[in-house]
Amino acid sequence: MAANILDLAREVLTIEAEGLTTLIAKLDVSFVKAVDLMYQAKGRVIVTGVGKSGIVARKIVATFNSTGTPALFLHPVEAMHGDLGMVSAQDVVLALSNSGETRELTILLPSLERLKAPLIAMTGRLASTLGRLARVAIDTGVPREACPLGLAPTASTTAMLAMGDALAVALLTKRGFQAADFQRFHPGGSLGERLSLAISEVMLTGDRVPLTPLSHTLSQAIAEIDAKRLGVTLVVDRGGILQGIITDGDLRRALKKWGDVQDKKVKAVMTPKPRHIGPGALASQALELMEHHAITVLPVVDETQKVLGIVHLHDLLGRGDFKFR
Repeated sequence: MAANILDLAREVLTIEAEGLTTLIAKLDVSFVKAVDLMYQAKGRVIVTGVGKSGIVARKIVATFNSTGTPALFLHPVEAMHGDLGMVSAQDVVLALSNSGETRELTILLPSLERLKAPLIAMTGRLASTLGRLARVAIDTGVPREACPLGLAPTASTTAMLAMGDALAVALLTKRGFQAADFQRFHPGGSLGERLSLAISEVMLTGDRVPLTPLSHTLSQAIAEIDAKRLGVTLVVDRGGILQGIITDGDLRRALKKWGDVQDKKVKAVMTPKPRHIGPGALASQALELMEHHAITVLPVVDETQKVLGIVHLHDLLGRGDFKFR
């Protein structure tokens, strides 16, 4: 019996995956137009749907709101009884219906047209009423439902959910949404909580910081990199002032250039004046700096450039418990 249940589960997941693969091949300029419409909107994205599509619509709204696209869920039935007043010509409406003939939605379309709110459809039938009347229609049709009766929305709602995520990520990227923005919208979430901490609370300090004096050889620097296991060492002068940084990448480039580099001074290999951050900055600011410059560590220095610690990308994103001083 257990084997039969597992076989059934595998079949459902295979059908769901098949539906998502189908969406990839269907992506076209309609998706681009939909993203542009939502990006250019001066108001909000009003997402609407009934039944299972309505549940998916609510999730899409939540994802939009948390990634920088103001959105609101509108129940079609409530819309016909007063809630339509929340829609304006400044908004864009995203309507979800696999059949494209959902009665509660189709009777709403003339009112939306009068309000001059651009309509984007997400439907499995482009030739349906919803698909034809929408300014842009995104095809979310799947070959079959996972329900053996072909009745309960399963693969089709998964397809809509995934397409909603694709829209949200495209908009996020187009808006230049950053980690600091995510933290602002998620002050209570675990990632938001981490990113709201000061660098002084998350940085590695003391013996955990890989440090190599400016007078040392590269052989000694390699030993420090290996011992501290962060893939870098900070190069400092006698006063502990930051002079440079040596990364695994710097070592590879040096080996390629010179071959034997063991006896070379660290100054010949280090990257001088590396990016750095102060202890009072937020973790979200460090993450933005890392993302912008494609780096994974930041030296933490005071106003005189003296090294206080170091912060690693994995600690910002939750490699484990933070290393508090």
